[in-house]
Order: sequence, then structure tokens, then C-alpha cells
Amino acid sequence: MAMTAPRVLVVAGSDSSGGAGLSRDIEAIAAFGLHTALAVTAVTVQTHRQVLAVEAMPPALVADQMRAALGANPVGAIKIGMLARKGTIEAVASVLRAYPHVPAVLDPVLAASSGGALLEPDAVAALTHDLMPLCRLTTPNLQELALLAGSLSVRGEEEVLCQGRNLLDAGAPAVLIKGGHGSGKWSSDILLRPDSEPVRFEALRLNRRLRGTGCMLASAIAALLALDATLEESVRRAKQFVHDHIGRAEETAG
Repeated sequence: MAMTAPRVLVVAGSDSSGGAGLSRDIEAIAAFGLHTALAVTAVTVQTHRQVLAVEAMPPALVADQMRAALGANPVGAIKIGMLARKGTIEAVASVLRAYPHVPAVLDPVLAASSGGALLEPDAVAALTHDLMPLCRLTTPNLQELALLAGSLSVRGEEEVLCQGRNLLDAGAPAVLIKGGHGSGKWSSDILLRPDSEPVRFEALRLNRRLRGTGCMLASAIAALLALDATLEESVRRAKQFVHDHIGRAEETAG
């Protein structure tokens, strides 16, 4: 009998515009030949320009969705995106504790690209201290990194590395600092792990900005982990996947 391919369980919110959230997650995971199981954390009303409304799911319902998905399918990895509030973070953490063998990738969604808040302010500490230590990898962009590390700004690479190490000190097993919102010719992502030198993943910065690229990157990493790739290989291949996707979108727009 043929082995059933592992699924990736996506724990995230919907985006009615289709530009981010579950839509992007499913798209990225399917590109690696895998199917998706879902635990919906919130329903959002969004355009490409603004967040109009957010309706969070009850935390117990989110946890029940996760348990049902894990019980029904061979799950090779978990991708976590928008969580909306503290209770949901705690509920997700409770499920992860029961499945420590399944690698989880956390994309710490704090705000939409348009600027609308997608995580309640009192939930940031819970995200850092209760959930990150349970995840194989956390993937903040520069602004998210500063907020998670308790800083108000980003002032150069040394400070960025210091903020990333603060998250490691708080218990995160690994942190991928995304440089897509930075400046310069090269977009550099930096993988930090305890007792290891930083590993940089570089690509030429493209002019076109797309919503949902953070969702796609974390989902692609989770898909590759589900396929038994190493963490470093998963990050490298996922970054190339997103870079190629943006490049195709740029060509189409041009």
C-alpha cells in the first residue's frame, strides 16, 4: 500500500481579498505537492488596502479544529499565522504540547500590510513566552521583530541581531529574521539558532511588493519540513520559491 503524503496543518485567519492568510498558505503548500488541513482562527473582512473587520473564533473551537485535523490525517508540520488574541495563543500552545514531534512554524502576524492590527496588544507577551518556545521556527519581519523583542525601532543589523537573540533567550529554538521590508540591493534573511553562527539567505530585491509573502514563506518552510528537509534547506528553498513567485508577478504586471 502506498504511503499517504503528510499534510500541513495551517492555523490561521481568512482574508476575503485572497491576498494573504489561508488563501496564500494553501497555494504555497500545494506548490510542494502537499494537501492542507485547516484550523481557522479568525474571519477578516479585508481589501488590498485596509482591514474592515475581524471576527475571532472562540479559542476552544480553534483547539478542537487542530485536534480533529491531527487525528484525521498524518500531519508532517504545522504552520501558524494569525491568532488574533491571547486566549487563542494559549489554546494553540496547549495542542502543540501534546504533539511535540510535529514541527511548527510560527509567522507572528501582528498587523496587515495595510496597517490594520491583527493581534490584540496584550497578546504579544503570550506569543513570545508561551508559543514561540514550542515552535521549530519563528519568522518575524523587521517590524514584528522589534515589537516582539520589546523595542520601538530597528536601527541597523547589530540591533536586529540583538533583538533576534533576545527571542532565542526567551526560548525560541530558531528565528528567521526576514529582510524583505528593509532597503538596499539585496534582501537578506538571517537564521539564528542558539550556539550557531547566523546563516544568511540573500536574493536580489525585487521592486514589486505583494501581500501575503510572509504567509507563503512560512507555509513553504512548513511544507518542506513535512517532506523531511532540514531547517536550513527548508528556509533556502522556501525563500527561492517566494522570490520566484514575486518575480513572476512582476513580469505579469510589467
